Amino acid sequence: MSNYQNIVVEIHGGSATITLNRPEKKNCMSPALHAEMCQALVEVEAAKVKVVVLTGAGDSFIGGMDLEKCFFDNWDEPARFKEGVEYSFEWMRRLKAFPAVTIAKVNGWCFGGGMLVAGLCDIAIVAEESTWGLSEVNFGIFPGGGTTWATQANMPSRKQALYYSLTAETFDGKEAVTLGWASKAVPLAGLDEATQRVVDNLLRKGRIVLDFTKQVYERTRDMNFPDAIDYEIAKLYELSRLTNDDWIKTALQSFKKREYKPGLQSYQVAREDI
Repeated sequence: MSNYQNIVVEIHGGSATITLNRPEKKNCMSPALHAEMCQALVEVEAAKVKVVVLTGAGDSFIGGMDLEKCFFDNWDEPARFKEGVEYSFEWMRRLKAFPAVTIAKVNGWCFGGGMLVAGLCDIAIVAEESTWGLSEVNFGIFPGGGTTWATQANMPSRKQALYYSLTAETFDGKEAVTLGWASKAVPLAGLDEATQRVVDNLLRKGRIVLDFTKQVYERTRDMNFPDAIDYEIAKLYELSRLTNDDWIKTALQSFKKREYKPGLQSYQVAREDI
C-alpha cells in the first residue's frame, strides 16, 4: 500500500480498514485528504476485499469539511478550489458504488460531511455516545456536496430531515439509529468488538454475492414490482454464471445433506475468490 499523510490504510485477509488520521482537526476532510482517499479506494478495490471499515482516529469519526483548507484558503483560486472539490466528489462517488461492503464505524464526532460519508456507507455501527449534527446553517450555508441528498436518502421522515437541517441541533448515536443514519448503536467501549462481529459475519459470505446484493438493492429502489422481478431474475442468472452455480452445487447440496441451517448459518463458499 502507498504511504499516506492524512489516512491510515490496513488490509488483513478479506477486509480493509481506512482510518481518517487528522485527530487534531477532528478528522475534518481537507483537499489533501480527499486526494489520498481517491488513491486508497482504488488500491483497496484492487485487493478484492469483501469488507471495508471507515473510521476516525482519536475521539472523532469525521468533524465535517476542513472549512479553512477546503473553502477559505482556495476560494480566490478557482482552479485549486475546483481540484479539491473534484477529489471529494470522486472518492465519495466511488464509495457509494464500492463493490465491497462498506461499514462506517462512528466512534465520536460526526458532523456535516462526516454524516455524508456515514450515509454513503452500506452499514453504520456507531457509539451511543457519538454526536451527530448538520451544522451548515450555523455558518450561513445549507448542507451541500451531497449531504442534503444523503439526508433525504437516509432519514425516512421529511419533518425530521428538515428539522435537523434547519435547526442544526445535535443528536447521539442511539437517536442516529432511530433517525435512519445508523444500523446499530453500542456503547463506545464495545464499538470495536461489535464492528468486528459484523466484519467476521460478512467474511463468511461470498464476495460476489455481497456485491450483487448491493447492486440489486440500489437498482430496484426506483423500479416498479414487475420490472424489479425481471431485473432480479436476470441478476440471479448472472450471479450463477460468475460463481459457477456455487449456490446450487455447494449451498443447496449442503442444505440437502442437513449440513447447515440457512436461516441461521452460512454455507462454506466453494472457492475463496467468489
